[in-house]
Amino acid sequence: MIKNKIKTLSQLVSIAKKLKKKNKKIVTTNGVFDILHLGHVKYLEGAKKLGDALIAGVNTDASAKLNKGDKRPINDEKSRISVLAGLESVDYAFLFNEKDPRKWLKKIKPDFHVKAGDYKLAQIIEKNAVEKNGGKIVIAKMEKGFSTTGLINRILTLYRNQ
Repeated sequence: MIKNKIKTLSQLVSIAKKLKKKNKKIVTTNGVFDILHLGHVKYLEGAKKLGDALIAGVNTDASAKLNKGDKRPINDEKSRISVLAGLESVDYAFLFNEKDPRKWLKKIKPDFHVKAGDYKLAQIIEKNAVEKNGGKIVIAKMEKGFSTTGLINRILTLYRNQ
């Protein structure tokens, strides 16, 4: 089942067109999704509720390094996309190698593009690409106390002197 959810961008463009012809709402989101935690799970569940199909763009290892620094990602892209595709809320997942998702958003043309609540609308560079095609940006509520960076720091602190 996980393999059936992992697609290429060109496959997803075709899937998105077919869904739109059936008046289905497409929701997209993107991220590194490095160490999956409860905050991610709730965020993705909330995104899925906005439409009929949730497509998650996952940064490749190379683009994750551009966004997060040389020490990231912790988990490789194949592991990260597979774990994400294993979630019930995610209908499709794909890897993208660019620093940001604007290029593929212009092709998929989602009805909604969801960003985590740690962003302000003015910081969302995808806004024009999504709105130009009739979509809307949605900023999701963040689960307090959950972040990958926070989790990494907690692990480091707990095991520093072991």
